[in-house]
Amino acid sequence: MTDIMRTQRTPWHLWVVGVVAVLWNAFGCWDYAMTHLKGEAHLRAFGMTDAQIAYFDAMPAWTHATWAIGVWGGMLGALLLLARRRWATPVFVLSFLGFIGGLIYSYGLSDASSVMGPNAWVMNVVIGAGCVFFIWYASAMAKKGVLR
Repeated sequence: MTDIMRTQRTPWHLWVVGVVAVLWNAFGCWDYAMTHLKGEAHLRAFGMTDAQIAYFDAMPAWTHATWAIGVWGGMLGALLLLARRRWATPVFVLSFLGFIGGLIYSYGLSDASSVMGPNAWVMNVVIGAGCVFFIWYASAMAKKGVLR
């Protein structure tokens, strides 16, 4: 068998990172779905105030689209990673761009920090770091020939 035809053996950490990615993104997908299906009841269950719920209700449609791209793209990227497909990397990048679109609205076009509280940025940093990690990991696995 030639080197070109050989595929890299799947490292154990791909399964760990892939499962973590699915679980991580499953929460985002669940939150997105419940926010749109249950609305105020779901947001109140997280302890949101009237002002925070009003902020969510006033978000323009395009922000819901970027949110959908972010969470559902992240889930697709995670599944592609587990399936060892090269498409995982660009799909994770698309998911990250969806996340960035939401940030542009939250911090550039609205005053999310005054409504959501002074520590809301912490969650955004955590989500952004997760996005960057999954992009890096999928890219590294593609370069090593693990993803086909």
